[in-house]
Amino acid sequence: MGYRSFKDSDGIEWQTWDVVPRLDERRLTDRRLQNIQPITIDRRLRIERRVSSGHRPGLIAGLDGGWLCFETSAEKRRLAPIPGDWLSCAKERLQEYCALAKRARRISGPTSATD
Repeated sequence: MGYRSFKDSDGIEWQTWDVVPRLDERRLTDRRLQNIQPITIDRRLRIERRVSSGHRPGLIAGLDGGWLCFETSAEKRRLAPIPGDWLSCAKERLQEYCALAKRARRISGPTSATD
C-alpha cells in the first residue's frame, strides 16, 4: 500500500493511499454461466438454500481493480482506477486526481491528529 499526504490550494491536508482488494474479494468472472441441474433428487423442502453467515458487503462496480482513497477530517473520496503515477506525480497533479474523485461515505469517525 502506497501513502502520500498533501495540502490542497485551500490549505486542507489530505491523506492519500491506494486500496487494492484481495483476490478473494474480487469477482473475476461470472460464476453462473451455466445452469447445471443436479443429477441426484433434491429432497430439500425450501427453495432458498443459502445460509446467512453475516453481512459481507460486495465491491461497488468499477472498484474491483482498486482505488485511491483521499481523506480529510471532514471528507472521504475515491478515485478508480488507480492512476499509475500517483506515488511520484507533482502535488498539483495529485490535487487534480482528488478533484476527480467521487465522495464516499465514511464508515469510521473523522480522523484526528491526537489518535
